[in-house]
Amino acid sequence: MKERPIRALIVFGTRPEAIKMAPVVQALRGAADDFEATVTVTAQHREMLDQVLGLFDIVPAYDLDIMQEGQSLFEVTSRALTGLEGVLREVKPDIVLVHGDTTTTFTVALAAFYVKIPVGHVEAGLRTGEKYAPFPEEINRRLAAVLTDIHFAPTAGARAALLREGVPSASIYVTGNTVIDALRQVVRPRSVFHKPEVAAAVASGRRLILVTTHRRENWGEPLDSVYRALRRVLVACPDVAVVFPVHKNPRVRQAAEAVFAGCPRIYLTEPLPYGEFANLMANSFIVVTDSGGLQEEAPALGKPVLVLREVTERPEAVDAGTVMLVGTGEDRVFTAVKRLLDEPALYERMAAAVNPYGDGRAAERVKAALLHYFGRGPRPADFYAVN
Repeated sequence: MKERPIRALIVFGTRPEAIKMAPVVQALRGAADDFEATVTVTAQHREMLDQVLGLFDIVPAYDLDIMQEGQSLFEVTSRALTGLEGVLREVKPDIVLVHGDTTTTFTVALAAFYVKIPVGHVEAGLRTGEKYAPFPEEINRRLAAVLTDIHFAPTAGARAALLREGVPSASIYVTGNTVIDALRQVVRPRSVFHKPEVAAAVASGRRLILVTTHRRENWGEPLDSVYRALRRVLVACPDVAVVFPVHKNPRVRQAAEAVFAGCPRIYLTEPLPYGEFANLMANSFIVVTDSGGLQEEAPALGKPVLVLREVTERPEAVDAGTVMLVGTGEDRVFTAVKRLLDEPALYERMAAAVNPYGDGRAAERVKAALLHYFGRGPRPADFYAVN
């Protein structure tokens, strides 16, 4: 008698989670004999999440719609936890899949634990070792790890971090990062940009610096310092333009508008749909960011990344040479950007470095690992970056 499909409940709440879990949803839904995949969103983010759902044609079975303007971490946690109880009891999944390090991630893992359902954690094992950097992500992922039964580590380094914390080796699968799977689906040689300011920047022929900032620990003077450094770059380099999709958080938006007021060749725009953003990244010269995910995506496109942080949970790209930690000090950021603009040898070294994060087959490895976990297939070979 044929075994029934494995019931997998896939839960996420933000745009980055949706991007990285979309390939997993596709892989499990493409194996309908083996899996019954149900998607639930907490909608910790709303508009930006919906863009990604549309892009990858994912319609959630359950939408908790928890987002409220000015929401606190207390509110996000409590609303998500309360909303998930009914979903878990109705779906009765065999496993709950979460991603990364958001408040949704930790809360879903806790909810699954409360009803004794195993948890699978995609992008497990990232660590900075700093409790408040990034905040609250570092603790979210550490807490999720304690509640997780099957860990999908993107790299050998992430696997090593889990082993140091006492996670059994047998429960860790090195898969590569699913964001590379997603990126390969959306980047196109001749892309169309619907926002006039973005289209104008790409058509200008100038070297584009793509900027994103949103980290809580950088709010205030750190962000002001970064923006002042970029303004100095624009004044010093007439052949350079900055494209900055500004995060919707008012703290970020107000700082950007204040510092860049009247500045030449700065294109401030609303957040872009993921497909357009990925293609803008492909058309950029340098990426300057405090994001975690862009440290994985930009190297896959051969773009040097300057990270506006002192520590990173993704040390592989720093070791490979495609990512440089520059912090938020004005002079340090200005100098790092100018060096990449002025020193072709340094730029080429960073652009040509091997991307250590994936080969576009991470979601297939996650699927194979789940089949192995449930005794329905062999253990898949681990992903290792090839130099």
